[in-house]
Amino acid sequence: MLVKKLLLLFAACLVLLFARGSADFLVSVASASAQVPLTASESRGKQLYFQGTSALGTEIIASLGEMDLEVPGGTLACAGCHGRNGVGQTEGGVDPLNLNWEALTKAYTHADGRRRAAYDERSLELAITRGTDPAGRKLLNVMPRYRMSREDVADLIAYLKRVGTDFDPGLSESKIVIGGAVPATGTLAPMGQAVKAVITAYFDELNSRGGIYGRRIELKFAETGDTAAATRANLARLIKDEQVFAMTAVFMAGADKEIAQLMAEQAVPLIGPLTLFPQTTAPLNRQVFYLLSGIDGQARALVNFLAGKSELKNHGLAVVYPRSEINEGSLVAIRDQSKTAGLKVSEVLDYAVGGFDAAGTVKRLKQSAPDSAVFFLGGTQDLLSFMSEAEKVNWFPTLLLPGAFIGTAAFNAPPGFDGKLFFSFPTSPADQTADGIKEFAALSEKYRLPSNNPAAQISAYNAAKILGEALRRAGKDVSREKLIQILEGFNNYSTGLTPAITYGPNRRLGAMGAYIVRANLKEKKFAPASGWVEIVR
Repeated sequence: MLVKKLLLLFAACLVLLFARGSADFLVSVASASAQVPLTASESRGKQLYFQGTSALGTEIIASLGEMDLEVPGGTLACAGCHGRNGVGQTEGGVDPLNLNWEALTKAYTHADGRRRAAYDERSLELAITRGTDPAGRKLLNVMPRYRMSREDVADLIAYLKRVGTDFDPGLSESKIVIGGAVPATGTLAPMGQAVKAVITAYFDELNSRGGIYGRRIELKFAETGDTAAATRANLARLIKDEQVFAMTAVFMAGADKEIAQLMAEQAVPLIGPLTLFPQTTAPLNRQVFYLLSGIDGQARALVNFLAGKSELKNHGLAVVYPRSEINEGSLVAIRDQSKTAGLKVSEVLDYAVGGFDAAGTVKRLKQSAPDSAVFFLGGTQDLLSFMSEAEKVNWFPTLLLPGAFIGTAAFNAPPGFDGKLFFSFPTSPADQTADGIKEFAALSEKYRLPSNNPAAQISAYNAAKILGEALRRAGKDVSREKLIQILEGFNNYSTGLTPAITYGPNRRLGAMGAYIVRANLKEKKFAPASGWVEIVR
């Protein structure tokens, strides 16, 4: 039931949120689906190879050049020079060593006549840690030397034995398999079908123009379940059975933690999941890239907005919320952001879901924090009851509310709250460019997209567009890891329909902030109360 409620909440919110390179490589990829999965040691070695960090948590230090300049291993990861498949490319006159095990373990004659003996595990360990070849000769200065544990060296060598044949599922010479997950039954089925329709249309259009470097995008969908466990199981089957390379626009509401964990376990990138509760706390989930701020992010933006208003900031902040894991997380965000912004949280009142004592809450707050702004995280009926009781005692505090929770029902507030209701939204019409609107409208008309759930369609469309752009930037020699690295390089990317999207090695939320609007009760409309409020932690 919780999953269904969260999905329904998400469905209702969406409307409000938006009302405002080589042949050898290809042959290897074609047979990738039949390869043996990586062992635990090989998987740890893969992280070392691509990221320069240890899955065991130990320190990796790289030293470079005659002066032994030391930097973190992540600055000089192996893949940076040797490439995704270990072969590398000649650059600046430097020919990187072919790290494929078959090549390493054979003697080799350089173009200048120099001979290199075959590597074995011991000589390769010395090359990695001391910078010497099998004959003990010093390698070129461009080859870093790494200070790492024996366990990490063993893991890295284990992966180097696989690097030349370790190709990601879902890739072939002719296609890339992309997955999605939508509700197919119940009240959210129409929204699920609308999302499925727009993603299909976007990639059909891309395929009609030649796909991505000659590869067609092949879409595969799973259904969300009635429980978080069922949804996770459905996605796990889809990833395994259909050999999914990456996913987009997955309905995560109600199963956020479970799906994020699955993506991490399977190392499957997920771009633009549909959720109000992004999982962005430490440790960072490298696989999941969110588009817009969820409830926690919007709460932080509201706190920053409050801190920027001297007439409001000096009065402090009270928080009222129904007890739930989600709201507890929002409370943590509010407290944390308040501390950063120099605000005092003067009172926190929680209550059981379905058991809100509006009169008692108003009485206590009026006595203990009469001048404080009130952050209200309850539902529509709880809010209206709170305002009704406050009107009875002639108390009209400033109220801060995530717009997704309340929406237009706020216009039923007592007149005394006019100008005192502030809502957060992660996007606004100001984000929509003429080209962005025209592009989406043309797609909608050409593929006769359904007229229902336009906000959900736009959200899914933006997710697919970002994935498509990332695949294009990744080039012919794409991999899951390279896709992640490309996404981490997105800086102020414009979708034409959302705030600019920026990701980074330590950032998985594309647009970190929200717009704040004020409810005009007389005209029953929202009016801008701020521009974009950045989340500064």
